[in-house]
Amino acid sequence: MAKQIIPKKYAMPHQDPQVRAKNFDEVALGYTEELAVAEAERCLNCKKPFCKEGCPVSVDIPEFIALVKERKFEEAAKVIKRTNALPAVCGRVCPQENQCEKFCVVGKKNEPVGIGRLERFVGDYIVQKDERIEKAEPTGYKVAIVGSGPAGLACAADLARLGHSVTMYEALHTPGGVLMYGIPEFRLPKAIVQKEIENLKKMGVEIETNAIIGQIASLDELFKEEGFDAAFLGTGAGTPYFMNLPGENYNGVYSANEFLTRSNLMKAYCFPECDTPVKVGKKVAVLGGGNVAMDAARTALRLGAEEVYIVYRRSRAELPARLEEVEHAEEEGVQFLFLTNPTRYVGSEDGWLTGLECIKMELGEPDASGRRKPVPIPGSEYVLPVDVAIVAIGQGPNPLLTNTTPDLETNKRGNIVADESTGKTSKEGVYAGGDVVTGAATVIKAMGAGRTAAKSIHEYLLSKS
Repeated sequence: MAKQIIPKKYAMPHQDPQVRAKNFDEVALGYTEELAVAEAERCLNCKKPFCKEGCPVSVDIPEFIALVKERKFEEAAKVIKRTNALPAVCGRVCPQENQCEKFCVVGKKNEPVGIGRLERFVGDYIVQKDERIEKAEPTGYKVAIVGSGPAGLACAADLARLGHSVTMYEALHTPGGVLMYGIPEFRLPKAIVQKEIENLKKMGVEIETNAIIGQIASLDELFKEEGFDAAFLGTGAGTPYFMNLPGENYNGVYSANEFLTRSNLMKAYCFPECDTPVKVGKKVAVLGGGNVAMDAARTALRLGAEEVYIVYRRSRAELPARLEEVEHAEEEGVQFLFLTNPTRYVGSEDGWLTGLECIKMELGEPDASGRRKPVPIPGSEYVLPVDVAIVAIGQGPNPLLTNTTPDLETNKRGNIVADESTGKTSKEGVYAGGDVVTGAATVIKAMGAGRTAAKSIHEYLLSKS
């Protein structure tokens, strides 16, 4: 059994950092019933629940927490699932500190109530049960969902519950989108994701994998030849950005997307038992400071790297990653090189990466993002010896679908243009939401967009009749 550390009263038990840095088991071990009830009792059950206003899918937070206090865990799950189809997922990966918990009244003087941890507890409790699936009588309408990430899953759940026939198309061999290929096992166990997807199948949702819309069929063909009445596009942001530095084509330079997909979905962590190897050198540099960078760095450690560096051009105060993820990375031994910007890759004659040239930075005046702009310090260049570099500076939408749908409006970044309040696009009967519209954001925001689109699609289909 994993050694536990419990840093403070009612805190989430975790694996010991020295142990977890060498395994892919989940870091946070979850509340026991006693811890969950004790944490729930801290909730004031405010008459005006600001926490609910901070939730992108409007979970009735005081109501479900009150039920946890009474140990009515199944009833609490029903409350959450009225608006959130994936509580066990969201309780693990959502940035609650910037959403619901940010507005918690208890948090004004003390630690806010652990809303996300309680949601995870309830989600895990109900995952172990055989849920009774409720749905309406069939409407006779068919809806195609393109992409099986958080936005698509949330949209599919709502539409199936309303009685529509739903078929989901997933480009990869396993449904789940970024929940499967992007977020490591130690943060989000894949069995949890697949259990939630099994519940969708019980609702009648059909899922076709290895199905790239824009390649096996165009969006128009889904309507004309497959007989769909509406479609939702939740294809995410899976195309990595690079910095276009000299030497970027050396062997050993990865995008975070490739590195994490190989490790998560293709099971590179158990090579040679599994077929997809991934090279992890002795010294690894991860470029970027977001949650994806933390995931890549912590994965590299677990795959055997001796030293792992986060190379970030601003200071610690500007790090966009969740504080919890930064703390976990530091506890596990990841080293942070702040105010450091890469300028070129250094390699050997046979094409392998040997180092990363960097320049020291200092912070100047704030830029358009409100963060102080990093400015290079002349003459401060140096070479960091590394044999693997992982670029985690963001990603954008895959253009395959939009390139084969000329009447679907996109912006200059390639994101689909969709009405924020409805998800409606420029194409009749087509709705979109999540990262393919907004750019890379959070799981819960993508789910909120999926639910918004589902409501609009339902109204659109009923208006047809």
